[in-house]
Amino acid sequence: MSARTWTAVDDYIVSSLFDADPALDAVLAANREQGLPAIDVSAAQGKLLSLLVRIRGARKVLEIGTLGGYSTIWMARGLPADGRVVTLELEPHHAKVARSNFERTGVSDKVDLRLGPALQSLAALVSENAGPFDLIFIDADKPNNPNYLSWAMRLSRSGTVIVCDNVIRGGAVLKDDGRDENVVGARAAFSFIGGEKRLDGTAIQTVGAKGYDGFAIAIVD
Repeated sequence: MSARTWTAVDDYIVSSLFDADPALDAVLAANREQGLPAIDVSAAQGKLLSLLVRIRGARKVLEIGTLGGYSTIWMARGLPADGRVVTLELEPHHAKVARSNFERTGVSDKVDLRLGPALQSLAALVSENAGPFDLIFIDADKPNNPNYLSWAMRLSRSGTVIVCDNVIRGGAVLKDDGRDENVVGARAAFSFIGGEKRLDGTAIQTVGAKGYDGFAIAIVD
């Protein structure tokens, strides 16, 4: 099977199961126009995140890595009226684009965007007693995966769902040569989840418009 087929199947999934969504299409267009890297989750993956929020019955979501806010919007849409997403972004330009996208899609009242290094923002959330969160989505710089997971544990409770993106990396996760820091980060996520007694996890390999990758998903016992 080819990447072309994977993308075609993703398109089929979206056309078969999703309503037309000009606002979300405009978000992706704005991200492109503003020069953001094309590393947003796919529409099918965004819908999965939204469904996980609903399945968990989440009211408080933490996202590490905002980019242009595409995944943030999907999760915000899965929240009840009193729900909230706290999302962390390092780059001011990305944050500016994201805020515009939140306005465009009508979710600004559900989103608290924190600008700055994520590790500092996570420490601030702990000091504010902002947790526990019901679902935590990690999709930032991969070498820091174990640090983000460590902070996620401090901001979680029994039943919190933790999702870590980009952990398969086209199968490169099998390589243990230390040459690619993103692969090292992916392997570190597996090591953390597998070695943390409070976590019960698995991983889902994905193919589609974003190529071959996957999510690690765990629940806090």
